[in-house]
Amino acid sequence: MLVDTHTHLCDPVFDADRSEVLERARRAGIGAVVSVSETLAEVERNLALAEEYPGRVLPAAGLFPTNLDRDQAAAIGERLRSDRDRFVAIGEVGLDYWKVQEPEGRELQRAIFAGFVELSLELDLPLNVHSRSAGRPTIELLLELGARRVQLHAFDGRAAKALPAVDAGYFFSVPPSIVRSRQKEKLVRRLPLENLLVETDSPVLGPDPDQRNEPANARLALERIAELKEIPLEAAERAIADNTRRLYGEAVA
Repeated sequence: MLVDTHTHLCDPVFDADRSEVLERARRAGIGAVVSVSETLAEVERNLALAEEYPGRVLPAAGLFPTNLDRDQAAAIGERLRSDRDRFVAIGEVGLDYWKVQEPEGRELQRAIFAGFVELSLELDLPLNVHSRSAGRPTIELLLELGARRVQLHAFDGRAAKALPAVDAGYFFSVPPSIVRSRQKEKLVRRLPLENLLVETDSPVLGPDPDQRNEPANARLALERIAELKEIPLEAAERAIADNTRRLYGEAVA
């Protein structure tokens, strides 16, 4: 079964029906979700969800890039070190130049992100990376720091900007919003199948922007990838599953 490699399952919007959401995902062929964190409080929430739904909720710990809080970043880093084996990834971390536009804010954002990149190397954990309106600087920083296990989620840049990351063996996760995004379609056409994953970014980036997105919709991303690559759905599913295992290893085996 596939893995939704980037979702916010700890979001309160799922509190009323989280079990049903995971069951719908299972019926759609999505066996597990990587639930990313945006704050220290969400790190703890994701760990609790992983205990409640073992093998189905895979927790990641990170600080959303617009949260320019060195102390909170340090606390999340210590949490990752102390319980490294309970986490499958570091994320959601990265750069966001759409919301953070002041030079001082961007420098602080880069410093916090660099700390998480170094931590991923120390702990040998994948990075689940946000790069809104910052595709090129994000990839440049990752390459500069020698990042190895990287997932660029919902990449919003041009395919040409993504190619250095492909050469480095990084992965790009595709959300179901691809069904309404020419940019995402162009990206999938240009990038090798071997570098693609599926995600949902639930509860956002769904096929309908006015409705709550959920992990079952990762199937829509898979189907569109197969169509754009002009390959059978089963072949696309095998390739995406293999890619997920190559990045996340035993955590998704």
